[in-house]
Amino acid sequence: MSTQPVTSRVRWLTLAGTIITQFALGSVYTWSLFNGQLSQKLEASVSQVAFSFGLLSLGLAVASSLAGKLQERFGVRNVTIGAGLLLAFGFFLTSHADNLFMLYLSAGVLVGLADGAGYLMTLSNCVKWFPERKGVISACAIGAYGLGSLGFKFICSYLLSVNSLENTFLIWGGIAMTMIIAGALLMKDAPKQQAASGSVNNARDFSLAQAVRQPQYWMLAVMFLTACMSGLYVIGVAKDIGEGLVHLSTQTAASAVTVIAIANLSGRLVLGVLSDRVARIRVITLAQLVSLTGMSILLFTHMSESTFFISVACVAFSFGGTITVYPSLVSDFFGLNNLTKNYGLIYLGFGIGSVLGSLIASLFGGFVVTFSLIMTLLVLSLIMSLTIRLPNAQEQETMQQAQTL
Repeated sequence: MSTQPVTSRVRWLTLAGTIITQFALGSVYTWSLFNGQLSQKLEASVSQVAFSFGLLSLGLAVASSLAGKLQERFGVRNVTIGAGLLLAFGFFLTSHADNLFMLYLSAGVLVGLADGAGYLMTLSNCVKWFPERKGVISACAIGAYGLGSLGFKFICSYLLSVNSLENTFLIWGGIAMTMIIAGALLMKDAPKQQAASGSVNNARDFSLAQAVRQPQYWMLAVMFLTACMSGLYVIGVAKDIGEGLVHLSTQTAASAVTVIAIANLSGRLVLGVLSDRVARIRVITLAQLVSLTGMSILLFTHMSESTFFISVACVAFSFGGTITVYPSLVSDFFGLNNLTKNYGLIYLGFGIGSVLGSLIASLFGGFVVTFSLIMTLLVLSLIMSLTIRLPNAQEQETMQQAQTL
């Protein structure tokens, strides 16, 4: 009996489980809904409360970089179940937090680590099951993560309207945990990828130790950090840009949140699908050009309401597309088998980028300096994306020449 139908069924079940898990993990991006009530409860400023989300983003990035080791030892299913349990425990502690330190530990560190442990590992594992359509699968998984933030916005808003703050955290944690564990039970570890014999188009598998010795690895890391810094900073302060630079009303500026959500999701789907038809590094080049367009409008034009929305949409589209295409791009350069570890270290750029923009803005005062730095980094990244080559391309060319002699 052929094992092909069995393998096909397993990988589609793994995809379904990954989408369910990613949807639940994406719920953490509804955090801003809780800032006001937590500020009142803890008698702290909204900015102090909101710092917990910065810690969450950092914890997410750190855990993502370590998840490959955990998967090797315990398997994707067990680590994902553990992530679901830790997420629920984090929300349980958050519901009982009565000071900022407790909030930072529970909602920041624990929830961030839980989210990161599940996010990148399940995504990478799912991509390995579908080596022939990596872009589409990344778009499905990361799109589900983005939709989770939208779906849980309505769920959490409803829960807050009928429950206390404390009970809302408990119910949210319970729903997310149930979805993550249900998704985990559908998943299986992807088989080790075999390089096609005689193929010169596929990158050989690099271990993390081998990958970090390649200049291309650090070029990809700088490009990713730049995309995350520009995307996360502009998304985080879009409302403030609208009010401060464009002098929009609070209500009109707040509409940027909806524009960003649509553009972000569009970037994930459009560039994710495109990356299976065009060289992925060229898709990143396109994303960089779109982001540069948005930043140029912010820096060099006298903005109106329409140009403001166009500019933030460009940055959000580029950011969503970049984080969708990047797992597959890293596998193009360094192989599929060690993707979780190789992409995990690069993914630290997400956590660094989440705090770097805000840090520079607070140190040097305002948007213009930060926008100028982001613009400079985007130009540098564009040059890198146009000049980077596969790390073993020279070695492959030598082999080809030897075969023709």
